[in-house]
Amino acid sequence: MKEKLLFGFVIVGFLMVITKLFYIQLINPINSQYNTQDNMSIRKIYPERGKIYDRNMSPLVSNEPRFLLFAQPKLIKDKDKVAEQISKVTKVKESSLSAILHSDKVWVPLIRDLDIETRNKIKKMNIYGVGFDKLNKRYYPEASLSAHLLGFVGKNEEGESVGYFGVEGYYNRELSGLTGVIKLKSDSVGKSMFTDIKQIIKEQDGSDLVLTIDKTIQSSVKTNLMYAMKHYEPKQACGIVANPNTMEILAMVCLPDYSQVEYYKFSEKYFVNPAISTVYEPGSIFKPLIVAAALKEKAIKENTIVNEDGPVEVGGHLIRTWDNKYEGKITIARVLERSSNVGMVKIGRKLGRKKILEYLNKYRFGKKTGIDLDGEAAGKLKSKWYPIDYDTVTFGQGIGVTQIQIVRAFSTLINGGKLLKPYVVKSIITSDKKRDILPDINSEILNDKVDKIVKHYLYLVVDKGEVKQYKLDGYDIGGKTGTAQIPVNGKYDPNKTVASFIGFAPVDKPKFIMLITLFEPKASPWGAETAAPVFFKIAKDLLVYYEIPSK
Repeated sequence: MKEKLLFGFVIVGFLMVITKLFYIQLINPINSQYNTQDNMSIRKIYPERGKIYDRNMSPLVSNEPRFLLFAQPKLIKDKDKVAEQISKVTKVKESSLSAILHSDKVWVPLIRDLDIETRNKIKKMNIYGVGFDKLNKRYYPEASLSAHLLGFVGKNEEGESVGYFGVEGYYNRELSGLTGVIKLKSDSVGKSMFTDIKQIIKEQDGSDLVLTIDKTIQSSVKTNLMYAMKHYEPKQACGIVANPNTMEILAMVCLPDYSQVEYYKFSEKYFVNPAISTVYEPGSIFKPLIVAAALKEKAIKENTIVNEDGPVEVGGHLIRTWDNKYEGKITIARVLERSSNVGMVKIGRKLGRKKILEYLNKYRFGKKTGIDLDGEAAGKLKSKWYPIDYDTVTFGQGIGVTQIQIVRAFSTLINGGKLLKPYVVKSIITSDKKRDILPDINSEILNDKVDKIVKHYLYLVVDKGEVKQYKLDGYDIGGKTGTAQIPVNGKYDPNKTVASFIGFAPVDKPKFIMLITLFEPKASPWGAETAAPVFFKIAKDLLVYYEIPSK
């Protein structure tokens, strides 16, 4: 009998062990005291987000110290008294703080985003069981000088800081760094023991970025665009300045913009950067690109004459000059000087339909430039072309482009024919190294000979054309106006235009290229009367800034 009873106890004990092992390994492995691998709770340590500088190391984005106030409720004896003390300093409701402190958790966040002054006041109280984690809040020394370009830092669903739009969005991973981890050993029922730190993975601060942007140039562009918004009343105004030899972006501004600090007060439409995201028909600033293609293919020569003898008929439609005046036999230079649509149609027909499409693809219209900013659009090329489309595209209608695409393509006319990838980050600096970003040549479309001819044509446009009243004495500047009608419900509205001017200086060795674009200006629809004056105001600042001597 005793043997049977003993055997029964052994069987019961064996079954209890088997049941316990089954529970540990299969039912609740995470909280089991026997699971040394998973018997941990994790607390994150956030790194400092990387700073952003202009090309001369002037800060564009830095960090203000902020603090998270946390508590370890099990270490606090009089929770209500502590809630009262903290409430007096922070103005947070005492009842809310008390409710958090009565939690059975080992660690609880109390208040986020404390400034350093408030943190110091609480610290002086020497409250046992209360501590601080350092956080960072984005600080913009230049306010919204570069809002669209930089983007902003918001919160994701987990309440963690994330970069949105612009540089902050595109380089979020580099700027964020790596989050650190404290692993806290848990007791048998899964509650963390804060005093038993098992492992620490140190946080790694984010990389700093040095931009290609020059704060001085950026400031000039914004100041003059603000003038344009007031005096010409466009719905939107943008300016891009770049180095045509590298495609480093020196300035990029669009108005209206927004406050990066109070981004939550603005609708999402304000966050999109029109310079890289808005697709539009460029109008006459497109003409030199077709002229250059025709020269490269020897469809025309420098001294070619075209006959501007009246409107051109195609598919039952008449293509006219902008002023409906005609000069008869004119040079290629004169076609650009007076911005003759008829002259461009004649040049386009000499180039031929096949070559027109070939060069649109060589300039990479319809494809993203690859600029290192969030939200770039690809533009639009037609999938089906009619005879009239080949004619209208020669003067920049019937094709959808972005402003950054135009600046890149136009740069091939003045840099020896190289199509370069535009970029805004010059260097990435980590704790142990600096990585420089170098110019990236996508392809070579034209050559020095073609460029020399086209640059001379564009100099004559400024010297003798419709913007000659704005030219700066002693300086050789080249450029082209644009006035593109906006299609509305399949038809062009003559009262709604995109007015623009793209230009460069000095003509022999261009230091900069600049595009000014005004969308639907009320004061005048013409690029020569709105965008051009803005261009020349900024150009004057640049020539002085670069210390380029006058003749």
